[in-house]
Amino acid sequence: MGLLEGQPGGLLQDKVVLVNGGSQGVGAAVARAAVREGAVVAVTGRRPEPGEALVAELTAAGGEAMFVRADLADAEQAKGSVAEVVSVYGRVDCLVNSAGLTSRGTLLDTTPELFDAHVAINLKGPFFAMQAAVADMVARKAPGTIVNIITSSAHGGQPFLAPYVAAKAGLIGLTRNAAHAHRFDRIRINGLNIGWTATEGEDATQRAFHGAGDDWREQAAARLPMGRLGRPDEIADFVVLLLSERSGVVTGSVIDWDQNVLGGLD
Repeated sequence: MGLLEGQPGGLLQDKVVLVNGGSQGVGAAVARAAVREGAVVAVTGRRPEPGEALVAELTAAGGEAMFVRADLADAEQAKGSVAEVVSVYGRVDCLVNSAGLTSRGTLLDTTPELFDAHVAINLKGPFFAMQAAVADMVARKAPGTIVNIITSSAHGGQPFLAPYVAAKAGLIGLTRNAAHAHRFDRIRINGLNIGWTATEGEDATQRAFHGAGDDWREQAAARLPMGRLGRPDEIADFVVLLLSERSGVVTGSVIDWDQNVLGGLD
């Protein structure tokens, strides 16, 4: 099947969707799913090559899309990504924050520089992108939706994820705070705590930090309850649902999208 596989349902028909960190992995899958559901999509990334390639793929399939080059660790660029989309399409209806830094560090060996890098990508970038998007929605007196891609590790995580967990746990708090603050503006803000997912970024991380070989996915799958890692397209379908009116009035929810159960013990 092609890019827009599955039966389109128009869940995001004519919506303008900005996917930060959308040039690969989960973000790219969200962009594809949003186009399939009728949205105009903008994706951001630091490197133009994958972003422009994705946009070409989406437009070749009949969608409308644009790429915005932005380093979301820079608050001004995070805000500027929203401003650029508004300048082209007049608004942002939906925002997805899917950029993430997963480099390793424990409590004992994390440097201030590594800590700051995690906070910049995993918390500060989403904060200021949300600030700009919500300001646009409020100015237009229009409803909107935001989904933050977080992590199940934010509940505690592995020892080697200390700065990542700290920043992503902050994003959980931000998600709920902003949802509460803007519920009467009819801006719904939710989050997904995703589990282990087969992405390009995860492949690079496993090889760089854990010496993984070509069969790491198979080895990982053998240890997981469902016998496989999560897939970006599955997450993307869930994100589209949360962005759409089909998720009703739900706001301030941070959902564990994982095959391991928090608090469950053997």
